[in-house]
Amino acid sequence: MRSDILFTFFLFARFSTPAKAADVPTVQLGKTTLTGSAFLNSEFYGGIPYAEPPVGNLMFKPPVPLRGLSSPTFDASHFGAICLQPGEAASSEDCLTINVFKPAGLTKDVKLPVLAFIHGAGFIATSSAKFNATAIMEQSISRGTPIIYVSFNYRLGPLGFPTGREAAASNALNLGLKDQLVALQWIQDNIAVFNGDKSKVTVFGESAGAMSITVHQLNPNFKNLARAMILESGGAASGHAFPPSRGQVDWDNFAKAVPECANCKENVISCLRRANSTDLRNAITTSWTQSKDGFPFMPVLDGPHGLLPELPSGLIAKGKFARLPFIAGANLDEGTFLTPPTVNSTADIEAVLMSNYTTPNVPSTQLKAAVSELMKLYPDNPALGSPFNTGNETFSLILNGKDLGDIWFQSQRRALMQAAAKFGVKTYGYLLTDPGALPISTPNIGPANRAALGVTHTADLLYIYGLNAAFGRPESAQALGVQMIDYWVSFTNNLDPNDGRGSARPMWSQYSSKNQKIIELTSVNMSMIPDNYRARQIDFINSHGAVFSH
Repeated sequence: MRSDILFTFFLFARFSTPAKAADVPTVQLGKTTLTGSAFLNSEFYGGIPYAEPPVGNLMFKPPVPLRGLSSPTFDASHFGAICLQPGEAASSEDCLTINVFKPAGLTKDVKLPVLAFIHGAGFIATSSAKFNATAIMEQSISRGTPIIYVSFNYRLGPLGFPTGREAAASNALNLGLKDQLVALQWIQDNIAVFNGDKSKVTVFGESAGAMSITVHQLNPNFKNLARAMILESGGAASGHAFPPSRGQVDWDNFAKAVPECANCKENVISCLRRANSTDLRNAITTSWTQSKDGFPFMPVLDGPHGLLPELPSGLIAKGKFARLPFIAGANLDEGTFLTPPTVNSTADIEAVLMSNYTTPNVPSTQLKAAVSELMKLYPDNPALGSPFNTGNETFSLILNGKDLGDIWFQSQRRALMQAAAKFGVKTYGYLLTDPGALPISTPNIGPANRAALGVTHTADLLYIYGLNAAFGRPESAQALGVQMIDYWVSFTNNLDPNDGRGSARPMWSQYSSKNQKIIELTSVNMSMIPDNYRARQIDFINSHGAVFSH
């Protein structure tokens, strides 16, 4: 399971470097001249540091914004190092860099909307370098609504999301989220020199990226960093929102796997600061594989003055969030990708839920009762399970995963949109169901079983990054990808996906309390549909936010 996840998160590695042209573009950033690279109709500037390197004494501390580059010139023609993570020998602790794609040949007076991407991968893997925005950029230019695209790295795993008692006492929680905020502030301070309009920043992300954004928007001041959001497959508590004490075992497993710190009982953070990169990387891998749910280091509840002061469901229900316009959606079969292959019955899923959601704050009897009731709403019937629309057909890999997908993704998307509509926030919803999402190759899953995943988690990324053709998806999927990019670019420009430019595509209606409809993104009869699928089940999940740590 973990190797499959890593492969999918690294899908875009072969497309990570923009193709260079003869001309070498430059930008003046403060006292430093950045030298970028040119490709097609765009320019690229990458690997620009936005914070002091979080190494030595700055490791396990909040990021320190970088107030300017020290050299007169800087080579920004390539992406920076990726953050320390499993499976990447070249990953580094010194990784807090930002990248900018912009149209070529702009005069100084031009100011364009900005689309800023926060990558996903479970807060443990991948980097901004894995996502090449060439297709998005070129399409924005060709349709006459050019944009600036920005992406950046943030600390991952135990270096970005320390957990446990010592991390809580040391103000070392949610460091990766704090990195993101510093990067977004860098955009506010510097994007003008790249022809960007700092008042028109749309922040978008997928999976952990979308989760990050929905955590940030729980702070009303987030409106100072963005004017809109696009949330792909992720809510503030997708997976869970636990207190840091619940992650003590995972933190201990990480520390014990570092040779220098294996026997350290106190001041573990001080010991870890002295460890070398190789030992840290190996320890991250070890603690990840030892984790019972595969996601040991994630955002945690960090108290009254923190980024995640209480369960998101409570804050959202009370309207305590930045009321920014947004697009939010999910894929049809989100749960199949993250459901362990050994889980192939309702009894198995019940055991997973009991294991994953047992916390000191929720009595086990209350959780057991809720899980038992939930199982009645999701009967052990393949015809009703995920992957959906496959009838009674069963698969040797995964029987279902429907309720896990609803708990992690579908329920949170719906709850946020319903709350936003209640408070008058402009929002648009989607469900990606395109059958063209199926034929992607995945390790350890043969062609006969590939349909077992359905339109699963991460399926949307190839559409948004224009990579369907490169991965052998049909022309129908490629055409839908063009339409989706047009929706995203239109929203970035106008806060409305329906600007009438580019590809022909259906009108995407705004979501409201009286018109709870979302668009079904598919190459087969794309249209607006009622947002009422599995209403009883999802309503039950959303009515038990505390039980499921939402």
